[in-house]
Amino acid sequence: MTSLLPAPARATSPATDLRHRRPLLAVGLAGGATAALGLLVVCLGVAVTGWFLSDAASHGAPRDALRIGALGWLMAHGSGVKVQGVVVTAVPLLLTLLAAWSCWRVGHKVGSSVSGHGPDADQIADGERDWTVPVALTAFALGYTAVTAVTLRLAATSATAPDGGRAITWSLGLALLVGGPAIAVGSGRAAIWATVVPANLRATAATCRAVLRSVLLAGLVAFVVALAVDVSTAVNVMAGLRLSGGEAALYGLLSLLVLPNATLFSTSYLLGPGFMVGAQTMVSPTVVVTGALPAFPLLAALPDSGTVPAWTVGLMAVPPLAAALGAALAQRRRPTLRWEEGALRGCAGGVLAGVLLGWLSLLAGGAVGPGRMQLVQPYAFDVLVHAITALGIGGLVGGLVMTWWQRRTLRPTD
Repeated sequence: MTSLLPAPARATSPATDLRHRRPLLAVGLAGGATAALGLLVVCLGVAVTGWFLSDAASHGAPRDALRIGALGWLMAHGSGVKVQGVVVTAVPLLLTLLAAWSCWRVGHKVGSSVSGHGPDADQIADGERDWTVPVALTAFALGYTAVTAVTLRLAATSATAPDGGRAITWSLGLALLVGGPAIAVGSGRAAIWATVVPANLRATAATCRAVLRSVLLAGLVAFVVALAVDVSTAVNVMAGLRLSGGEAALYGLLSLLVLPNATLFSTSYLLGPGFMVGAQTMVSPTVVVTGALPAFPLLAALPDSGTVPAWTVGLMAVPPLAAALGAALAQRRRPTLRWEEGALRGCAGGVLAGVLLGWLSLLAGGAVGPGRMQLVQPYAFDVLVHAITALGIGGLVGGLVMTWWQRRTLRPTD
C-alpha cells in the first residue's frame, strides 16, 4: 500500500531547475526589451487618453498622440525635443525613475531565470570564472537600446528632432547601472561577491544611501511646504489657463513628472548655492532675483524677488542635520564601538552622497522654453562643493554621536 503514496517532494537547486537555466541571450534580450516597452506602452496610453480628454479627439489623429507619448518616453532618456523650433532639454526625472524601476524589476527576474548557469558558489570561491551576469547584462542592454533605436526611428521628425545619441547613451546607462545590479542580485551572484567586500566598505555604502535619502527627503519637504504656503498662486495660475476638467487633470499629471526635478532644485537651495530660473536670475537663501515666469503652477513655490528674510540663512543647517540623522540611522543597523570606524563610515558616506547629489543636480535642469528660459538649472558645481562639505561634516557628526551612544548602550562580545 505504501507504494501507492505520492513520493515526497525533492528540493531542487537552481543548477538543476529548468526555470533557472533558461537561455542566457534570449532571456537577456527579451528582458531588456520588456523593461523598455513597459514604460513606453504606459506613455503611449497616457498620451492617447490625454488626447481624448483635451479636445475629445476633434483635432489631429491617434498617431499624433502616440508620437507625443513616444517623444515623452524619449525625453525621459535625455533626448530632448524641439517644440515649435524651441529646444527643450529638461528631463522629466519621474519618468526616468520609473524607467529605472522597470529595469530593476525586470532585471531581477532575468537574473533569477539564468541563475542556474555557470559555476556554483564553491567553484566561484575557488576562482573559476563566471560569465553569467556579463552575458545576460550585455543581452539586456542590447534589448533595451534596440527599443530606443526603433522608437527614435518611428517617432522622430525634422520638426521635433530628438537627440538620438543622448537617448542611446541614457538607455545604455540605465541598462548597465540599474539592470546590471538587478541581474546580479536576482542571480545570487551579488551575495557571493559581497562576501569578499570589506564590512566597512559595505557600511559606508549603506551610510551613503541613508544620507542621500535623508537629504532628498528634506528637500522634498521644503518644496511641499513652500508650495503649500503660496498655494493660492498655483490655483490662480491654473485658473488663468482656462482649462477644462480633463485638461486640468492632464496638466496636473504632467506637472508631477518634474517633481523629482523640483526636489533637487529645493535641495540645491537648502545647500546654499541655489539655482537659476532663467538667465541672469538667482534663487538662494541669501539672494532672490527673478523675472517674468511661465504659467506653471509649481513655480508658486519660489520665494518673492527682493530682500530675503534673515531667517532663511538658517535653512542651510538643514542638509548637515539631515546627513547626521541619515548616518546615525545607517550605523544603528550596523553598530560599531570603534570611534575611527564610526567617523570613517559617517564622513566617507556623507562625501559620497555629496558627490551623487552634485551629479543629480546636473541632471535636474535644462532648457524649458525660449529666450532666458533656456537656463533653468541648479548651480551644479557649487552644489557639488557645498554638498561634499555639508554632508561630509554632517555624516561625521552623526557617525560619532551614534558611536558614543552605542558605546554606552552596547556591550562588546568575544
